[in-house]
Amino acid sequence: MSKIKPYKNSDLGKKEQVTKMFDTISGDYDGLNRVISFGIDIKWRKKVVKIVKESTPDTILDIATGTGDLAINLAETNATKIVGLDISSGMLEVGKEKIEKKSLESKIEMVLGDSENMPFEDNSFDAITVAFGVRNFETLENGLKEIFRVLKPNGTFVILETSIPSKTPYKQGYKFYTKHILPLIGKLFSKDRSAYKYLCESASVFPYGEDLNNILRKIGFINVEDFPQTFGVATIYKSSK
Repeated sequence: MSKIKPYKNSDLGKKEQVTKMFDTISGDYDGLNRVISFGIDIKWRKKVVKIVKESTPDTILDIATGTGDLAINLAETNATKIVGLDISSGMLEVGKEKIEKKSLESKIEMVLGDSENMPFEDNSFDAITVAFGVRNFETLENGLKEIFRVLKPNGTFVILETSIPSKTPYKQGYKFYTKHILPLIGKLFSKDRSAYKYLCESASVFPYGEDLNNILRKIGFINVEDFPQTFGVATIYKSSK
């Protein structure tokens, strides 16, 4: 399990450090994401929306919603209520502005909260999503247990997360890009130079593929499947309760 923290010389725990990091980079986050992924992250999120839409959910929770990209996209599912949860108030403020511009305030609610101790009752949501957020949980299994708790029986759970390509030459290209190019982009364009170094390092040690599938099964999720994206640089995981 990843023990990497954003700030190696900080006395703060991982949760507090992640909160501080995302508050700092919130204004740059959307633009940098587009640059870093060459815009492909938009395509990945659309696939998540398609999977969620198949289950025709009425209520959706988007955990680690950040600036609300996925929550806004999920409005296409015709769900009557979408809740975006995040621990960073800075990210949520950016998200709220985006939601207002799209006149989606009546459908999407942004909530400040901890994914490992959520302010929701058991069996509250028909579908739950997490895009590029599970590796930032302080304790992965605790976060997944909370998700299992608030997901309704037969509900759909979808994760979108970075992974590491297993085939040549994509594996070598991915390692070079994440080790040398991605930190440079973060250094040039972000207020917090260590943030994107942390994001690269945490992705490199986070469980993916069958390893993450097995953790989901251990928590109690069923019908677990994974769908590698773009040569394996990201993976979509689908499961249910």
